[in-house]
Parts: sequence; structure tokens; C-alpha cells
Amino acid sequence: MDGARVAGALVLLCVVGGCGGEPGGAPADGSEPIAYAIAIHGGAGTIPKSIEPERRDAYIASLEQALGIGQNILDQGGKSLDAVEQVIRFLEDDPLFNAGKGAVFNHEGGHELDASIMDGATLGCGAVAGVMTVKNPISLARGVMERTQHVLLSGTGAERFADEQGVERVDQEYFFTQRRYDALRKILEGEAQAEAVKGTVGAVALDRHGNLATGTSTGGLTNKMFGRVGDSPIIGAGTYAKNGTCAVSATGKGEEFIRHGVAHSISILMELDGLSVDEAVERVIGQTLREGDGGVIAVAQDGSIAMGFNTLGMYRGAADSTGRFEVVIWE
Repeated sequence: MDGARVAGALVLLCVVGGCGGEPGGAPADGSEPIAYAIAIHGGAGTIPKSIEPERRDAYIASLEQALGIGQNILDQGGKSLDAVEQVIRFLEDDPLFNAGKGAVFNHEGGHELDASIMDGATLGCGAVAGVMTVKNPISLARGVMERTQHVLLSGTGAERFADEQGVERVDQEYFFTQRRYDALRKILEGEAQAEAVKGTVGAVALDRHGNLATGTSTGGLTNKMFGRVGDSPIIGAGTYAKNGTCAVSATGKGEEFIRHGVAHSISILMELDGLSVDEAVERVIGQTLREGDGGVIAVAQDGSIAMGFNTLGMYRGAADSTGRFEVVIWE
């Protein structure tokens, strides 16, 4: 199932020159090559269409602003890595999303954040897991990629590295939001199951220089065990980019995305089986994963975009050099 293929049916926002051709591909008439492209997501899951209009509009407005930040960087010739990082930083700072400021609570009433970033041109990658006082984990992940010989730092070691690099630290109270606290309380009191929305934020981009990049950031699962790490900081599971194929960021049941190496699998299907990004995403989301597991966004080397999911909805958006600019939630 590919949510992008039928996104036009319930598009909540499609501005700035229209949607620019068929969703998930090149312009409809094929006349204009795509110089740059970007897609973003803010989580997938059981997102009811009866959501309060004010809340729906807030999500749309935030995603639109985030998408605009990335598009502007790419339009001016900036790097895909910069676009990805800045988009995710914006979403980490917005308490609507389960990343950074809006991170969910773990079982013990704390916050543990994960993030990763990857450069498709070099296969350079960096990630952090279980950080508790880093305001913007995506920037720390980029520091791991660019300033260490490692890929993944976790816990207190990652936070010590943050101090060395001058990355902003905050108290745990910074991450408190009443909505997330109420969600934990209801679960602990047996009034609700785990949060239905697989909260994660991510971005994938192709820049004018032909380079792909991706990044993902999350607060994980409400009521998760202390120390639990999902797919978001695992390269090849929730995040992967390689020039010549695609850049992928995932959102969903992290354990399933790890078991199936979802992000890397999409790239491999394109490289070895010759599938388009649409076809590769559709196969993994529709055949490898089970209904309700989540979704992915992906951008290919030619600028085509796929946004597939097997949940009721996924907060997502896409833009490119042809004038496409859209934010959607449902199919």
C-alpha cells in the first residue's frame, strides 16, 4: 500500500503552485527534471479523521513551516544534510511531535530520545540513543557522524560528547507536556493502551548537487521500558541513504523495522531488483510489514518521492523544484 499514490483524495494542504505532477514521481508531463526534492514526516498511526479541527490545523501549519524551511535551503543550493537537520530541529522544538520538546514519557516517568542522520554521498552516518538532556538530538547525531570515528553513541557517553561539542543541554523538565503526561498516566492506570500514533519525525532530501540525505528523531514509545531503543537511531532500520538509490526515514513499530531492516531493504530493492522508489516502498510496506506497523518517506536519485504507510494516517509532506508543495495526513 502506498499512501502517496492516493494522497490527492484527502489532501489537507496543497499550495505554492500546486502538487507538481503525480504523487511520488516526476512532473506529469515529464518536461522538467527535478533539481531538488524533500519529504518529511511527523509520525504514523491511528489518526482519526474526526480529530479536532484546531489540532489538525496546528499539525498542518507546523508541517508546512518545516517543509518550507527545507525547501528554502535546497532552493538556494544548500546541502541536503543541512536541510534534513534544520527541518528536524524545527520539529524537535514543536511539542506537537514525539521528538525533542514533545517527547513521550517512559515507564519511569522520564524522557529518553534517539536520533540518526546519514549522508548518501559518503555513507557517513551518526546516531545517538537514550539521551535525556539534549535539546536537539539530531544535531548531536550529526556531530557523531562528522567528528568521531563511530556511528552510535548512547546514554551518558553521548551526553558527555554533547558537552565537548557545545551542543545545547536542557533539564528533563524541558520535555514535559501535559498531553504526554496524561497519556502515560492513562496507560499506567489501565485506562488506555500504548499510544496509537507511532511518534517520530524525519526528513529525506535530494539537493541540487545530486546528493541524498536523511534523518530521524524520536522520543520513542509511551511507557517504554527504561533503556529501550527503537529503530530511529539504527542505520538501515529507521534511517538509510545512498546516492544512486534513495534516502529513507521510517516511523512505526521500531522493533519490526529493526527485524526487517526496512530502510536498507528499500534501497537494496532499487539497487538489485531495479524497482522504482514507489515500487520498493510499496513492496516493503505492503508485503514485509504487517498492517498497522507504520510507514516511510523516501526520495530517489531522480527526485521522485514515495510516502507509504499501512496505518490509518501519517503526518507527511513533500516539495520539489517543480513547484510541488503539499502536506497531507490521510490517504
